[in-house]
Amino acid sequence: MNEKKDISIPEYYQNRELSWLKFNERILLEAKDKTNKLFERLKFLSITASNLDEFFMVRVASLKDMVDAKYVKPDIAGMKPKEQLTAILKETKEFMERQYNAFNRSLLGLLEKQGINMITYHEQLSEEQKLYVDTYFDENVYPVLTPMAVDSSRPFPLIRNKSLNICVRLKGEEEKFATVQVPDVISRVIELPKTADVRNFILLEQIIERNIDKLFCGYEVVSACPYRITRNADLSIHEDEAADLLEEIEKQLRKRQWGFVIRLEIEDKTDKQIIRFLKNELNVETHSIYDVNGPLDLTFLMKLYSVDGFEQLKDEKYIPAHYAISGEEDIFTQISRKDILLHHPYEAFDPVVDFIRQASEDENVLAIKQTLYRVSGNSPIIRSLARAADNGKQVTVLVELKARFDEENNIQWAKMLEKAGCHVIYGLVGLKTHSKITLVVRREEEGIKRYVHLGTGNYNDATAKLYTDLGLMTCNTAVGEDATAVFNMISGYSEPRQWNRLSIAPYWLRERFLYLIKRETKYAKEGKEAFITAKMNSLCDKEIIEALYEASGAGVQINLIVRGICCLKTGIEGVSENISVRSIVGTFLEHSRIFYFANGGNSEVYLASADWMPRNLDKRVEILFPVEDAEAKEEVIEILGIQLADTLKAHVLVGENYEKVDKRGKKLLSSQTYFCEAAKEKESKAGNPAGRLFVPVIVKM
Repeated sequence: MNEKKDISIPEYYQNRELSWLKFNERILLEAKDKTNKLFERLKFLSITASNLDEFFMVRVASLKDMVDAKYVKPDIAGMKPKEQLTAILKETKEFMERQYNAFNRSLLGLLEKQGINMITYHEQLSEEQKLYVDTYFDENVYPVLTPMAVDSSRPFPLIRNKSLNICVRLKGEEEKFATVQVPDVISRVIELPKTADVRNFILLEQIIERNIDKLFCGYEVVSACPYRITRNADLSIHEDEAADLLEEIEKQLRKRQWGFVIRLEIEDKTDKQIIRFLKNELNVETHSIYDVNGPLDLTFLMKLYSVDGFEQLKDEKYIPAHYAISGEEDIFTQISRKDILLHHPYEAFDPVVDFIRQASEDENVLAIKQTLYRVSGNSPIIRSLARAADNGKQVTVLVELKARFDEENNIQWAKMLEKAGCHVIYGLVGLKTHSKITLVVRREEEGIKRYVHLGTGNYNDATAKLYTDLGLMTCNTAVGEDATAVFNMISGYSEPRQWNRLSIAPYWLRERFLYLIKRETKYAKEGKEAFITAKMNSLCDKEIIEALYEASGAGVQINLIVRGICCLKTGIEGVSENISVRSIVGTFLEHSRIFYFANGGNSEVYLASADWMPRNLDKRVEILFPVEDAEAKEEVIEILGIQLADTLKAHVLVGENYEKVDKRGKKLLSSQTYFCEAAKEKESKAGNPAGRLFVPVIVKM
């Protein structure tokens, strides 16, 4: 008999930060993948840079705070904050080298072959181009610039987070330094006149650097180099002490631009005197200085992607399909007939927008209640909610002000909704409301009826075209009662004695997930059918991982689809031999959360707003909801099956590292491409009930 292993030891877990960096590495692999179109590769490289910025602003900043506070408690992998920070800084420097190798050694040359000349340094300009650039500077750039000299009467200015700047070393009667911010009101990617059928582009900072001497008459410019800083942007909100949460967040937002510097990026050819000057003025440590072999801030590649033309170098833009909702009858009649499952972005987000719009205009609708975490900049849902209040309906909206990097946007929406007459709740003290739920209360012939939309993603019509998510529309009585209880809990102090269908964090969701996992363990020991298939964004909760390890040890077959962080290790004898983990990185960002349990042969399928992370289970308002309609349930199971069969965009976790799927002897399949094609086929068959889209895929591990 095998000795039972201690599943709590740190060796069985991965550090969450290093696991996230492996996720960004998988995105970088898409930038290197020759099977992707050239401009799609540029986009993936841009995404890695944007991701890394946020990682520094939040995760690295948080670790630095811990180190400064002498916090020494190890994480689940046994790493103390200082050890994590050391490992992360080493890995991020190596990662950035790989980013720029991909840019310099591969992508630039491929662009050139396509007749696109990306001029990365102004010294590469031809004489004719120099004349054009100098004129462009004089007419368009010079009037906007403000050179900031640094001397005893003019201290070094506050440099905004993520802004691009140029530091200048000057020689006059004595050596001086100055800094110039590259204006973000002018496009960073400038197209120069075409030459011999070649389109030429240069970056704005190179135009400024070439003409920098025009800003400092009477001084000799010894050297000038771009630099960029990343600051701590993690807000410290003392909610218990705040008299007004909205005012407190507005105050903290103003501070975000001026948090301490956690990264300084400079060109690798930068003058050592300038480096010493910036290091002192910005109070940045040597290990936080990143020498870059190329243009700073590769997110400019997204701007290049958006330049007109080059459509042959991009994937064809996918237009979401319409098939679940008919425009010939009102949406409430259709939901009354059967539960409606929506699969975004393959299926349009329009039914969700129409649900709110029709509710705002329907004279029989009495009330609309909704949670909003992230919404688009020109949200049709916000407009419908305001119109509903104007039409005399009771409208209650929880706008989560603490949605990171969307705080300012959400504050504006909250104020606008209040002015429109909606009752607005500014989140809950100590918690983020991350659940996605809408409740519409309608008066009908048989009495009051409740219609509910529950989703895995945000009420954001823009990101719904980019993120994969699932939504469910239902008028199930039990779900409607639970939805009412959710909003009463959010807006007041009431907690229901029991829940019918929904499980809510932070109070009961952790226990529910643990129960479902342990139930599979029990069935496996009894020789009954037992498996778990789960899809999420991140997995780093130790208690959940321990339960999965126990289930695996009991013989439960576990297949996990985890896009990003995964602190679990596979292939550990007697611990995780029955667990497989895959990550899918493709055109769309995998965002849906799906949980499928064999339950001894009486399978159950759930969708949720929550990942298996401590913050989701303990510090957020989240919702887990069942998919009970037979057709919808089968479709969700089939979605999981197709993703588990992905051989083109999936990476499989082997131990603690990821490998591309071994394609030998397997059908070549990209799950995202499959869903796009399947949705279009389903759209074409929308009027043919006999026309079946999916081939059933049995997901038994």
